[in-house]
Amino acid sequence: MTRAFSTLHVGPVHLADEFLQQHVLSVCIVDLNNPNKPTSVESWQAELAVHVFQFSEEGPSEEGTEGEDGSEGTTACTQWVMPAVEFRGMWDSLIYEAEIKNHLLEYTSTAMLFADKCVDSAIISCNRVVLLHGPPGTGKTSLCKALAQKLAIRFVDRYPNCQLLEINAHSLFSRWFSESGKLVMKLFQHIQEMVDDEDSFVCVLIDEVESLTAARKAAMSGSEPSDAVRVVNALLTQIDALKQRSNVIILTTSNITEAIDLAFVDRADIKQYIGLPNAKARYEILRSCVHELMRVGIVAPSVPLPCFDEPGEDMMVKLFLLSFLRLASSDASVPFSSSGPGSNECWNGKSERSADECCGESRGLQR
Repeated sequence: MTRAFSTLHVGPVHLADEFLQQHVLSVCIVDLNNPNKPTSVESWQAELAVHVFQFSEEGPSEEGTEGEDGSEGTTACTQWVMPAVEFRGMWDSLIYEAEIKNHLLEYTSTAMLFADKCVDSAIISCNRVVLLHGPPGTGKTSLCKALAQKLAIRFVDRYPNCQLLEINAHSLFSRWFSESGKLVMKLFQHIQEMVDDEDSFVCVLIDEVESLTAARKAAMSGSEPSDAVRVVNALLTQIDALKQRSNVIILTTSNITEAIDLAFVDRADIKQYIGLPNAKARYEILRSCVHELMRVGIVAPSVPLPCFDEPGEDMMVKLFLLSFLRLASSDASVPFSSSGPGSNECWNGKSERSADECCGESRGLQR
């Protein structure tokens, strides 16, 4: 690759070789560590880290709970074999402040380094628990799933098998007294069995974690049932049991951090706030939406759109997007003409960027 290109750019790489065209779905440069030119690097300065993988098309499977009378209960968790085709391109489609995604990747690399070097957990504690919190609708759950997909690709050489388990917190509560704590224990026994396979990497996702970790001091005032305390105790015990295993990470999200038990918050290595997008992020989201409409031919002509910090040759395009963004932020509808004959639809909303993730991922690192 370095011989074929004088400069490496973030984005898909054209495959000129006929053999690669027949056997490789796509090659893409997705991460570039170059502070001077964040989107390109000279090939002679690049140190490539290549990850070759294949998407799983198995789809999600469900693990159910068993009722008190032996009947089949509700779905306790949903399980994916990673990297999954359902999450293809999700990491690139999520736009946040520049450092949020990098910090999460750096944290996982540090956790792996601590495990490899046998760092004493009594001195430096590493629970491998991530808590993403913030207002609803900011993409916390999607970011957790995209992170699991990214880790499955990054660790493909070390862990050939990677799985994502999304826990359905509401299904772990039972009408029978003390049964909820048992359901939590039974679910984490299943997770322990998966972690016992040293060739497997397991990502556990607990969405709306406040459902399972409600503050126990509320039970003292009588506002919470005592069975909820058993659930919190069981969950904290299982998290402490998993911290000794290097091939598992627990990803959690919450919209109501005030309701979470402080003991769980203390166990989270990263407590990352995911807020509403700033002006630059909103512009890039809108820009990616217009790019997607151009790609499928709904909007014509297809022209390059400048980035937020990039002057760009066509300033009129950027000014239009900025004015559209300003109107959209004030809940106004803007007529948006497409290339279709006689079409003049009102576009009032937003969508996520659809970007294909590569099947041969490489990272250019500045030497």
